[in-house]
Amino acid sequence: MFEIKTMNNIAQAGLDVLTGKGFTVNNDAADPAGLVVRSAKLHDMQFGGNLLAIARAGVGTDNIPVERCTESGIVVFNAAGGNAQAVIELAVCSLVLASRDLMGGLLWAKSLAGHENAEAEVEAGKKAFVGPEIMGKTLGVIGLGNIGARVANAAAALGMNVLGYDPYLSVEAAWRLSSDVQHAEDLGTIYRNADYVLVQVHLTDATRGMIGAEAIGQMKDGVRIINLARGGLVDDGAMLEALASGKVARYVTDFPSAKLIGTKNVVAFPHLGASTPESEEKCAVMASKELADYLINGNIRNSVNMPQLVLERLGASRLCAIHDNVPRMINSFLDLIGAENINVEHMQNKARGAVAYTVIDTGTPIGPELAAKIAAVPHVKRVRVL
Repeated sequence: MFEIKTMNNIAQAGLDVLTGKGFTVNNDAADPAGLVVRSAKLHDMQFGGNLLAIARAGVGTDNIPVERCTESGIVVFNAAGGNAQAVIELAVCSLVLASRDLMGGLLWAKSLAGHENAEAEVEAGKKAFVGPEIMGKTLGVIGLGNIGARVANAAAALGMNVLGYDPYLSVEAAWRLSSDVQHAEDLGTIYRNADYVLVQVHLTDATRGMIGAEAIGQMKDGVRIINLARGGLVDDGAMLEALASGKVARYVTDFPSAKLIGTKNVVAFPHLGASTPESEEKCAVMASKELADYLINGNIRNSVNMPQLVLERLGASRLCAIHDNVPRMINSFLDLIGAENINVEHMQNKARGAVAYTVIDTGTPIGPELAAKIAAVPHVKRVRVL
């Protein structure tokens, strides 16, 4: 059976999924079929020829060489949504922390330890930490995925006016949104009207530094910005200038950089968004299930580099081929299979950009010679027969 290597401490519930499927979990495996990872950096790691998939027990995959994996036909999974509740709760907390200087007040109160007149000092000094209520203020949510949509709903329930922007809003996400959340046609609408801005999008070349000098310049004076998604979404230099001038009243981030740590009006968490026992367990279980289903059945769910393809198994053999998304690939596979007088029970092909994935179930077994012929077809990256 398949050998799996874990690169970090993985919640036992996730490991139980793998061992329950008959996999061997060996932390010292030299050439495993699968890796389960949290934050371990894999960019300099050399992968063995048996490696078929990497499962990230979390959402971000910055620590994984995704492009290199794609070229080698290695599927990279993540646990999208597994940490959603933890991040949502932190986001609601962040709205209050962005509004009221609770952290400053907490540290100041702690500094009064041992003062005989502490009670009087508290009453005299508390005005330094005053901040507005969030009720009646406008929150702009950029990104209405699973987390953004639910934070928008929670903020609306707390009495905030909520504007949401997402040019890629799915039907499923739209159904999750409260009717109290107003749709913003563009980012400018968010920037001009929001008292609080929550950015909850993936970090890509297009979104890197999106909250920079130009975007902040369009915002209200005294705006409060929350970023629990990825540090690279915000230009730290522009943020520091905006904080110094008062353009931004407070910045709450889960991704503190050396530039930001210790800066006045920055509330910096040490990447706590998914740091709950429940989140770690859910992510580990989700990642392990995705990995197991791919290794056993060839199904791909929640991959960051391959098409999603889930097909019920029929027949004696299942051919799984990862290949370039170019014409006549399926015809090439079917010609080779037909030449062996093997019947196709059913099949499916899905593409994602330059890469495609084809699954073919056959009525009789596919032998190693035919599998080798298919693997030798130009543009094929990897072939498995299950």
